[in-house]
Amino acid sequence: MTEYTSKLKQAGLKVTLPRLKILEILSQGEGQHASAEDIYKILLTHDEDIGVATIYRVLTQCEQAGLVKRHQFEGGRAVFEIAEGDHHDHIICVRCGLVQEFNDETIENRQREIAEKAGFKMAEHNMTLYGLCKQCQTKSERK
Repeated sequence: MTEYTSKLKQAGLKVTLPRLKILEILSQGEGQHASAEDIYKILLTHDEDIGVATIYRVLTQCEQAGLVKRHQFEGGRAVFEIAEGDHHDHIICVRCGLVQEFNDETIENRQREIAEKAGFKMAEHNMTLYGLCKQCQTKSERK
């Protein structure tokens, strides 16, 4: 059916329509970095009858199985993304909540250097930047 059918089976989870729909939404542009409420709204626009409680339960199960990553950014609700691909960091609009991914090798190298200098071998890290996206900057200028 989809690539997520085998991933669910490998994770030891039963393949259900809600799980498939939620994973498909998270893998698409409109659903990347989506909250449970965002996923619910998207499902409604596609005439899917999956309740918010089910969405939360599926997201938790998929997170525990390593299929989904949860991010709790400052001042905001938890958002989810598919747990695959290369390491990336995030930049978030403090007004509208837009989340964009970025990767900068210079920053990555500098973080490794800092960890080494402090006597650490870096196991994991994340960087989150906060600001105003172009749209919100334009709205601020109009006022």
